[in-house]
Amino acid sequence: MSRKPSKGPGPRRGAPAPEPARRSHAAAPVAVVVLFLGLLLGTITVLVPALLGLFLFSSGLSFLSTRVNPFSIGFYLTKKPSWTAIGVIFLSGVLLWVVAYAYFVHGIAPLVPGHRL
Repeated sequence: MSRKPSKGPGPRRGAPAPEPARRSHAAAPVAVVVLFLGLLLGTITVLVPALLGLFLFSSGLSFLSTRVNPFSIGFYLTKKPSWTAIGVIFLSGVLLWVVAYAYFVHGIAPLVPGHRL
């Protein structure tokens, strides 16, 4: 005697599990905070925004290399940075260089703290 399978509903399939985010936007807010810190500390000396701009620009290059290199995932970052985050980092670095130049040219801040030209 063989049993016939029931014609009732089969196993229920729920909605697919949400995929984890593949790109990280975490660096963008940090870059904006560093930008505002550079603007504030730039009134003391021009070197601060220039060095912070260099730091952001080199960080942007590093993040850009992780986007281009397919073997970088899992090496030191668990998620690759998003294009938006990389753009915000580059833009913040360039803005800090422009601010450092403008602060020096307009006499807002000295090159070395405490020394006016």
